[in-house]
Amino acid sequence: MSVLKSLAGGACVVLALSGALRAEATAGQTNTTGAELGAGITQLLGDERSAMNGVAQRFDAVAPRPDVKLGNDGAIKLASASPSMSELEYSNKWVSTQPIAQGGEQFQCLADVLYFEARGESVAGQAAVAEVVLNRVESSKFPGTICGVVHQSSNRGCQFSWTCDGKADRVHNQAAYAQVAKVARAMMDGAPRKLTDGATYFHTPAVRPAWAKRFTRTTQIGSHIFYRPRIRTASN
Repeated sequence: MSVLKSLAGGACVVLALSGALRAEATAGQTNTTGAELGAGITQLLGDERSAMNGVAQRFDAVAPRPDVKLGNDGAIKLASASPSMSELEYSNKWVSTQPIAQGGEQFQCLADVLYFEARGESVAGQAAVAEVVLNRVESSKFPGTICGVVHQSSNRGCQFSWTCDGKADRVHNQAAYAQVAKVARAMMDGAPRKLTDGATYFHTPAVRPAWAKRFTRTTQIGSHIFYRPRIRTASN
């Protein structure tokens, strides 16, 4: 509430200052030509408009954001600002209502990683893995494309083991692939990423990788535990 009061107070100050400036311009009009006065008032109004837009943007920054909801049937639902996805329910029922998913190379890479990493997971679990890939794409620490993230490798190995395990990456379960493809398409089309709290890593409970100690655990969905980088502060 204190933040909103501060912003409202800032708006009042802006209006007061702009009013005073306009008054000053009016008082001095006897010493100013009509053209100069008009230009000055136009500039003042423009400055006022810019200031008020800045206040509005700050109000948007502190406004409540979409959140995770749990449906009566246990399905995970997400509220979204997108008109086409005002409430997204991660469930088999939702998947069944989606059209056959199609797309180019980047879509194919995301569908592949969901199939080979998460086809046995719930719809929410598949979406969570998609979040990790898309969060990496937006991070400067990873490649800037989906395919680049999925197939990234180094001298320490591959980010996703199935991409370099020497085995043929064949899809044997077409129904499962069709499902994860729909999830991939929805995530690429702007479905809200609210399941993993910005995670860029995950692993199964069966392993305890050393790197996990360097990150913040955010959640566990199905058989995957998710992590994001720790937020650095002045104290650490």
